[in-house]
Amino acid sequence: MSDGRGEPRRQAHGPTRLRVAILVLVSVFLLGGVPAYFGIQTQNRDPAFTSLDELDVPVWAAANPVDDVSGSQWCLLDCRLRERTTNSERSPQETAQAYEAALAQDGWQPWTPNYCPEQQEKGSYTCWRRDELTLDLWVRERTCVPPPVDGEPAVVPSPDPSTAAQECPGSLVSVKVRNAIDDERTRPQPSTDPSLTGEDPFPTLSEDPLGELTPSPPS
Repeated sequence: MSDGRGEPRRQAHGPTRLRVAILVLVSVFLLGGVPAYFGIQTQNRDPAFTSLDELDVPVWAAANPVDDVSGSQWCLLDCRLRERTTNSERSPQETAQAYEAALAQDGWQPWTPNYCPEQQEKGSYTCWRRDELTLDLWVRERTCVPPPVDGEPAVVPSPDPSTAAQECPGSLVSVKVRNAIDDERTRPQPSTDPSLTGEDPFPTLSEDPLGELTPSPPS
């Protein structure tokens, strides 16, 4: 009789222990695993983007940010390049002023190297330096591109006037952050721009560096 009454009790303890074990595992995961996961994600996030997130720019000047990263954090082959593109609801002039004020407040110093920008760009283009980083800020008008047609590219190479791109309100902001050691503008620059003069500022020697030998006089 005792065996008959005790067996069901022992069988009931099994599911109870299983439920307790599952609850313990879930609790350990929630209390330790999730914070650890987000901690790793935070450590993996590039500090340059964190610094851009902390810029004191108005909400209307930093809508829909899109980040892109290329290169190596340890400068293997190519150093890391961070790029961010955002939309602003206001004019390029007002947007550029807001970003420049925020950069100055965050410790960035205006920087005027050669080739800032490398070629003439529309809108406002300024360069900045802070510690071991350089930053390019480009603010310009937004351009509305007509929506794509089925089977057609979004941008037609030679659009007719009816489908030509139109000016849109607001502005487009692009930010590029590089390691100063990898920014060629921090290095000594040639006195002339070869693309403007068509001449190499560092000419090489002739094919025969010794020149033509002068024949010795006859003895």
